[in-house]
Parts: sequence; C-alpha cells; structure tokens
Amino acid sequence: MSGLEAAFYDLRGLKCPLPVLKARKKLASMQAGDLLRIETTDPLATIDIPHFCNENGHELVETAKTASGHRFVIRKG
Repeated sequence: MSGLEAAFYDLRGLKCPLPVLKARKKLASMQAGDLLRIETTDPLATIDIPHFCNENGHELVETAKTASGHRFVIRKG
C-alpha cells in the first residue's frame, strides 16, 4: 500500500446486500484516491465487493481471509 492510511469500516455481522450498500455510502463521502478498509463476515462479500468495485470504478487493493470473515481494501476511483 501507499503511505495513505486506510479508513476502517466494520461491517461484520451484516448480511448481503448491506455490506455493499454501506461501503457505497461511505465511499461517497471520501475523496478520490482515499483508501477504505472494510471487514465483513458475509460469505457473499467475496463476490459482491469485487463486483461492486469493478462496476463503480474503484480499485480493490487487497482481499484477505480473516479469522471471522474477510478484509477488503478499496481505493476510491
């Protein structure tokens, strides 16, 4: 990652489509190039988040499995 610190957004416990909807709203308030790190427990997020980024011009910088789910780092497009 670059020297930018990613904003953290805890979306654990939320089910589809809430992680994507909340990530979309959070990214709307951020500047282009800003990083958002989200954590989710929804298994569908591994499909939904990459698709959301691809469709909306955001860069999926990192995807990682965590003990409780998944972590994604998104750079706002």
